[in-house]
Amino acid sequence: MKDKYASLRLKNQLCFPLYAVSNLITRKYKPLLDKLDLTYTQYIVMMVLWEEKQVNEKFLCEALCLGTNTVTPLLKKLQAKGYIDKTKDSSDERNIVITLTEKGDALKDKALCVPEGIAQEFSLTPEEAAALYKTLYKILDQSRSGIK
Repeated sequence: MKDKYASLRLKNQLCFPLYAVSNLITRKYKPLLDKLDLTYTQYIVMMVLWEEKQVNEKFLCEALCLGTNTVTPLLKKLQAKGYIDKTKDSSDERNIVITLTEKGDALKDKALCVPEGIAQEFSLTPEEAAALYKTLYKILDQSRSGIK
């Protein structure tokens, strides 16, 4: 006889292992990021800026799948640390432009130890890591584009 509640079992949920692994990975980042005086969310903001050098707040929110209510306080803290500058766009004052400072750019060299440290925490083969990455980005991309 089929259990009509089987879909409600924790072990049958896709969301639970994703949630648990996400928390685990974020905890593994903490000691590495503490050495840089960054939180995980500050770190991902900095990664976008290390790549782009200058972005507007809307781009940053979309790139990180975060709302302005989360990003705005992060930017204030990063600005207070001297890693970024925030200015209003002269052509549209509603548009906030975030620019990486020299101090923020210099932090990139210190941050090289973070991905190396994380890679040592997990014993995935390069093929397993690539497959996981591909699957997770498939879900993200479908979510962003509204595909079901």
